[in-house]
Amino acid sequence: MKDGFVFVDEVVPGIRWDAKYATWDNFTGKPVDGYVANRIVGTRALCAALERAQEMAAALGFGLLLWDGYRPQRAVDRFVRWSAQPEDGRTKTRHYPNIDRAEMFERGYVAEKSGHSRGSAVDLTFYDLATGELAPMGGDHDLMDSISHHGADGVTPIEARNRGHLRYVMEACGFSSYDREWWHYTLTDEPYPDRYFDFPITVSRPLRGFAS
Repeated sequence: MKDGFVFVDEVVPGIRWDAKYATWDNFTGKPVDGYVANRIVGTRALCAALERAQEMAAALGFGLLLWDGYRPQRAVDRFVRWSAQPEDGRTKTRHYPNIDRAEMFERGYVAEKSGHSRGSAVDLTFYDLATGELAPMGGDHDLMDSISHHGADGVTPIEARNRGHLRYVMEACGFSSYDREWWHYTLTDEPYPDRYFDFPITVSRPLRGFAS
């Protein structure tokens, strides 16, 4: 593990995660380069802010579920290569129903240099502490469509309210939002604002608490 980076679940007890790019459940349709283990990694500064966000969310009856944190540059490079491949339709309906693969970059849903690779960005959602069910947000992770934008038309009142709660919590805890993705937040005071890392996400011992 790179100095200054940690497994988020080891620093923020009780946080849930499902590292989508370590699984087949993502827009590429298979595990992505650099995600050897299903864990979420981030800077210590990110974890401190997430711990505050978790406490604030709990007061609203929610817990935090993380989908992504630190993203190796090799994973971003894989996205670029994938976008140039012929369309096979396997993930299009779910993840990019109204655009072509190459448009993901043009429309700002995927970047060739991602803030995730700096270690202080996170993709996340709420789950209900009472039931364990994911809070309705009006679209899943990596739905590259206008419905995912903040303030989008077409979401229900409860979905809009939940998005608003998430944004309130995250911004109050030192994160900035991204207008095209309701799930994406970046730490405002990043410890590595100009560095892009490429070490893989691996583990050398059994997991203690993976939970999706």
